[in-house]
Amino acid sequence: MNTTTIRYTKTAIALHWLIGLAIIAMFFLGWYMADLPKDAPKVASFDFMDLGIYTVQLGEAASPRNFYFNLHKSIGVTLLALIAFRILWRITHQPPALLTTMKEWEKKLAKGGHHLLYLLMVIMPLSGLIMATYSKFGVKWFGVPFISGKDNPDIWHLFEGVHEVLGFIFITVIIVHIIAALKHQFIDKDETMKRMSLR
Repeated sequence: MNTTTIRYTKTAIALHWLIGLAIIAMFFLGWYMADLPKDAPKVASFDFMDLGIYTVQLGEAASPRNFYFNLHKSIGVTLLALIAFRILWRITHQPPALLTTMKEWEKKLAKGGHHLLYLLMVIMPLSGLIMATYSKFGVKWFGVPFISGKDNPDIWHLFEGVHEVLGFIFITVIIVHIIAALKHQFIDKDETMKRMSLR
């Protein structure tokens, strides 16, 4: 791929927005489900995340906590596969060079920030997968048994803490990433955002 190309490939752009939006949605889902009571009665339908937008209809009654945790795990496993594909795509397709208008410190910060984002994209879902593996429930991928639970509370608690801390770090880095993109768009008024636009 020519290094003078301004835009990322269509595949890279699609993966960027799909994974980015899914990660943000997972944060909201994680914060919502963490406070759900463990002793809530099983139901066959309920208002999704109490948003009043969509009613979930289940084939078999389940507690809201059980449903949301299984959904979170299922999306997490799917995201991990997409992230692995994205990394493979990045390795095999050279990204466009950074804009020549960027200062040297901005280029170093941009490269470091992107490396950190990729690292967090991998270790965040991996920590969740390890945590779920060492619970007594294991992992089901949209109802299909995927990993059986090892029921080890010590390891589960350790990775619960790791997953939570990584979550706070990850959302902070994402916010900085968004602020940087907005700076390029509205203050620097350069072509940075266009490189990853869907148009």
